[in-house]
Amino acid sequence: MKKIEAIIKPFKLEEVKDALGEIGIEGMTVSEVKGFGRQKGHTEIYRGSEYTVDFLPKIKLELVVADNRVDAAVSAIVKSAKTGKIGDGKVFVSNVEEAVRIRTEEKGDQAV
Repeated sequence: MKKIEAIIKPFKLEEVKDALGEIGIEGMTVSEVKGFGRQKGHTEIYRGSEYTVDFLPKIKLELVVADNRVDAAVSAIVKSAKTGKIGDGKVFVSNVEEAVRIRTEEKGDQAV
């Protein structure tokens, strides 16, 4: 099993969710986060004063999938989240040692 973490632009959430749903992946955790990479924020003007916004709003998706579905899931995320502009985000894939469904106590791939 693999854990996929994706940091995307907030307005792309529905597109990503739909793209994952089309390939049969429905379970995910979504968090509103703030951060920056190479984008390094931007400046805004509020009541005549200029200030820097360092941390930009992003969405973090987390999902655990079977090893044979990782490539399809990552591809769906990248294709649907991409705008071609700076700040599109990143996808991280890491190993998951074990998963347990609390309700039924199923383990491994059956738990996800």
